[in-house]
Amino acid sequence: MLFYVLVLSDVTFTSKWEINASFIMRIFTFLSKNTTPKIEYYSKFSPSPLSIKQFLDFGRDNACEKTSYMFLRKELPVRLANTMREVNLLPDNLLSQPSVKLVQKWYMQSFVELLGYENKSPEDPRALNEFLDLLIDIRNRHNDVVPTMAQGVIEYKEKFGFDPFISSNIQYFLDRFYTNRISFRMLINQHTLLFGNDTNPAHPKHIGSIDPHCSVAEVVTDAYETAKMLCEQYYMVAPKLEITEFNAKAPGKPIQVVYVPSHLLHMLFELFKNSMRASVELYENRLEELPPITTLVSLGKEDLSIKISDSGGGVPFRKIDRLFNYMYSTAPTPSLGATQAVPLGDLKLYSMEGVGTDAVIYLKALSSESFERLPVFNKSAWRHYQTSAEADDWSNPSSEPRDASKYKANP
Repeated sequence: MLFYVLVLSDVTFTSKWEINASFIMRIFTFLSKNTTPKIEYYSKFSPSPLSIKQFLDFGRDNACEKTSYMFLRKELPVRLANTMREVNLLPDNLLSQPSVKLVQKWYMQSFVELLGYENKSPEDPRALNEFLDLLIDIRNRHNDVVPTMAQGVIEYKEKFGFDPFISSNIQYFLDRFYTNRISFRMLINQHTLLFGNDTNPAHPKHIGSIDPHCSVAEVVTDAYETAKMLCEQYYMVAPKLEITEFNAKAPGKPIQVVYVPSHLLHMLFELFKNSMRASVELYENRLEELPPITTLVSLGKEDLSIKISDSGGGVPFRKIDRLFNYMYSTAPTPSLGATQAVPLGDLKLYSMEGVGTDAVIYLKALSSESFERLPVFNKSAWRHYQTSAEADDWSNPSSEPRDASKYKANP
């Protein structure tokens, strides 16, 4: 089996041999059949959610590569297997799209490669080094999972159109799929940053990818500046930023928390892009100056909340849910995109049509309570895909008014 894995790797990352697509799919089919028992075995285990504090304590006090290796060589296949079992519940028409098949191939290859370390001793320095290199390869292989899966959904929609029930299943899956991917990369990043050569000299006090003293206002500013640069390139103008901090735990002091700055930066960047696009397009033919985007950062006993408010005209209430729907898109190319899964937190949108939109990110203030929320493949998840669409039990307006005289009681 290792021979086939090596061939598949060469097909993906080198051009030593020209192998046609049908041959690649035959290899993929072979791997699928021979690894199915292992996928079923690992999918019987539930992923083990970790807290930010657990990540921090391990990296700060007793970082041991052998311990991390022993944990990851089982936990990573468990998280992959749970996702791989669930993806097979998607409609066949979606699974048959080239981009979706490519994502499945990446996951299968990574799963098979991780199996090679099931029985390798942590006392072997060579095994530890090779495992570290493998994790970097897997992370690189999965870099384009999000846009590739999105392309698969687009391919499906262009061929088969929109179906509310199928759309609901795709939405359910992708929320879980992207959340799983974030947690998967988090585990890999912590290991490679702690035990490899990935350390960032610009952030020597980070524990892996975690900043024990993350300045929220600084991350907000960085995200805004990045989005502003993109907005100015596309629209030639961008709204200004106003930041206010409210620290209920330590009044008057800047807000600092234990968090992963890269995660927070990505979330804020996506929200700023959306706000900037709405504001610029609303005011492009007006003489008034662009209204600023205001950001309120609040830290309480339980929650860290970040509210981004724009004056971009808002959206109708009936369209709010569509903003989170992967089957809808209103942005032109290049897209000023939509926000996906929020790791270790939640995102809420509040909009007033004609005025603007407030986006609020909620995160846990305490690192000990900030746990990963991981999807599990079980009967409950399986039933979600099997439930058929039911008739609406609320009235819908008809195109023509009924003739009420037909329903009058006889005297």
